[in-house]
Amino acid sequence: MTTANGGPAIDIVVPVFNEEDALASSITTLVAYLGEALSVPWLVTIADNASTDRTQEIGESLSAQLSGVRYLRLETKGRGYALRHAWLNSAAKVVAYLDVDLSTDLAALPPLIAPLLSGHSDISIGTRLGRSSRVVRGPKREFISRAYNAMLRGALRVRFSDAQCGFKAVRAEVARALLPHVEDNAWFFDTELLVLAERAGLRIHEIPVDWTDDPTSTVDIVQTAVEDMRGILRVARSLALGRIPLAAVYAELGRRPLLPDRAPSFFGQVLRFGTVGVASTIAYALLYLMLQPLFGPQPANFSSLLITAVLNTAANRRFTFGIQGPEHYGRQQFQGLIVFGLAWTLTSCSLLVLHGLAAEPGATAELVTLTMANVVATVLRFALLKAWVFRQRATSRSRVVAEIAAPRAADAA
Repeated sequence: MTTANGGPAIDIVVPVFNEEDALASSITTLVAYLGEALSVPWLVTIADNASTDRTQEIGESLSAQLSGVRYLRLETKGRGYALRHAWLNSAAKVVAYLDVDLSTDLAALPPLIAPLLSGHSDISIGTRLGRSSRVVRGPKREFISRAYNAMLRGALRVRFSDAQCGFKAVRAEVARALLPHVEDNAWFFDTELLVLAERAGLRIHEIPVDWTDDPTSTVDIVQTAVEDMRGILRVARSLALGRIPLAAVYAELGRRPLLPDRAPSFFGQVLRFGTVGVASTIAYALLYLMLQPLFGPQPANFSSLLITAVLNTAANRRFTFGIQGPEHYGRQQFQGLIVFGLAWTLTSCSLLVLHGLAAEPGATAELVTLTMANVVATVLRFALLKAWVFRQRATSRSRVVAEIAAPRAADAA
């Protein structure tokens, strides 16, 4: 099924690894749906990540029996690797992917690709966190998903809501421009792609989806979370050091960063910082009460404080001090983590003192002690954020203005 230029309008990649049980039924269901729901030429690509079971045999059989299905064998594992290879070697106008378990209702596929085929948007993603999304999954996965996306928004200042939903589509020319700058070849691949796309000024379209968790999934949640955290830190560092040539992406795709707003007055900064602090303290308390029974007081304190510290720095950067744009963001988050280290030391010492005074103080006493310590740490935090972390705001703004003005001046000339 091809267009006049020899390629399909959309190429839907299904990455698989040892999926002999689910592959045939899923691909058959997908092909049947596409034949009825899509009026544009399409192709389904089975991207096999070096499977060791009967996946290859089944994939080759499906490719031979079903029109519009191709089988692609790869000898390297990694979902990101499979998507990169399949997308870069596709002749389609739009490239997409979905998980082989079909957890996402296929009815979301037409609205996923429509804004890309029309040229309205550059990337389209399904979100399980939208108000009208309908999601069936356990509380553990729900908490991990929301915590991860909240951490991502805080650490890398992203606006999209759901980074890891296995239901995405990209205009092929955008994929070719961005993929050379995406380093991850595993589960962090699509998160990194979205972060770079947003920083490059691309339009990301989100649609709410109906999603049902696959109880037979073999994904190691803990290992994936650890790798994702490493990916967040790596991307933040690369952005801070200017290793990703976003200016080249601007030029190639015709996008420009947004101009940052003016910072509020000192009095306004104090009020806004207080608002962010109250929200952060509430978030910290809720996280601690959730994590303490699972991991104990010290790990729960560290995890809760780390998550809220990243979110707090991001909120203060934008809301309190009026800073937008990617410049120095990674460095400022790193400095914010140093401030976090001081706060963690203060709260941990208070916790040690409490346990020295009482053998079993209980979660409520721990929470009260830690909350009081956090109040002291908050005062110190404001002083350090204003005098150290965000002290170069004016200079950063001038540079962003210059970067935006330069190409416009050249165009006018």
